[in-house]
Amino acid sequence: MKFKNSLSVLMFLLIFVVSVKAQSSGDIKLQSATDKSQFILSKQNGKYVALHFLLKTECPYCIRHTSEYFGRAATLPNVVQVFIKPDTEKEIAEWATKLPAAELTKFPIYRDPDAKLAAQFNIPDGYSFHNQIVHYPAMVLIGPDGREVFRYIGKNNSDRFSFDQLVSKVNELSGK
Repeated sequence: MKFKNSLSVLMFLLIFVVSVKAQSSGDIKLQSATDKSQFILSKQNGKYVALHFLLKTECPYCIRHTSEYFGRAATLPNVVQVFIKPDTEKEIAEWATKLPAAELTKFPIYRDPDAKLAAQFNIPDGYSFHNQIVHYPAMVLIGPDGREVFRYIGKNNSDRFSFDQLVSKVNELSGK
């Protein structure tokens, strides 16, 4: 009888973990701070979507990270790159002047007012940066079916998921 109860508990936990992992992220809508565009997850036509949660305030690592992805994104055409900051539109526009202007037309920087989307994705906050408490840098990968398939949470502002790591992860998930 103990074995049967243990098996039932184990099955329940397995089903719970799988259902939480496979939970759909729902439709995500973000407004750009660098142009008039809007990102809508449901319009991505079966592609992977990499949500890059950048730090609030001025961050040189965010500039480097974003620039690296800008420069190499064309080599990963089945992944839509979405860069998200919780700053005001004005702060993001000012920050974005440090990025290649030609690339901003292809990759707008989207706003996450009050880090609501970061909180929805359970990106931890509590990281002290420039005398502010901010969410940790993170990358959440949404699969072609609109469900989260992978996440990476940095330990500090320089700990980011590199473009090469993203290529490897997408290849792994795609069975390549």
